Amino acid sequence: MNYKQYIEDNTIRCEAGHRGGGIEINLAELFPYIDDAKMSAYQNYLGGEMLGSIDSSYNFKTEEVKAKDQPKLEEITDQLKRYFHNLTNHEGNEWEEASFEQTQSRPASAY
Repeated sequence: MNYKQYIEDNTIRCEAGHRGGGIEINLAELFPYIDDAKMSAYQNYLGGEMLGSIDSSYNFKTEEVKAKDQPKLEEITDQLKRYFHNLTNHEGNEWEEASFEQTQSRPASAY
């Protein structure tokens, strides 16, 4: 599946900038048996031009996802985080030019 296209076609809101932000997508097509399924990825500003790791959340319990669909949930979660990283990773800034793996090794919050 082309998750990038799925994310772009199912984005509900997206606020991404040099101080982090968030993105929310509709998962109804992937998990039609969960009412109003949505997922978010978000990133906090740590200070000093540095962004924290990208976290994600759902508006449902992961136990609601059928066992056969668990790998799909893990993959879309990873892809949404990577997609958001590409939106907030700007060339020419030493902190924002970090790889996804480097960014994910940072704390999520400065507090």
